[in-house]
Amino acid sequence: MTLASDRLPQRTWKTIPWALGLTCAGALAMGWPVQAAENSNSAATSGVTQPSSNRQKALARHLKEQGAVVYGAWWCPHCNHQKELFGLEAIDLLPYVECDKDDAGRKQCEKAQVRGYPTWDLKGERRLGVLSLEELEIWSGYRTGSSSNR
Repeated sequence: MTLASDRLPQRTWKTIPWALGLTCAGALAMGWPVQAAENSNSAATSGVTQPSSNRQKALARHLKEQGAVVYGAWWCPHCNHQKELFGLEAIDLLPYVECDKDDAGRKQCEKAQVRGYPTWDLKGERRLGVLSLEELEIWSGYRTGSSSNR
């Protein structure tokens, strides 16, 4: 039995990385948006553009004070959605651990036995997935005057 890959000239497979490199370079030259490989918690790499409300910033500070931690990865769309729920300024206030930036982050997430992203941990209790601001307020015991203060 002959496979399709057996019929292709060997040099075709060698040109694929070169062609891919040209495609990526072309995308950059054209100014197309490219997902940054930088692995940080900042708005620049998460794609978040909306400013944070006072409620979002206060909740992020409260979560940090309560010892909550959210584990995520820079390439995870769910993690980026979680960050969007907080807005620009509150992102840097979140108790966030980047699990795929460097060895230190990977080891921290491995030690915490993180199995999916985002993972929230609050006083030893885990929640997996994107949590709404309301869910986080209730879970963490945060009291607000109004839930419409977005």
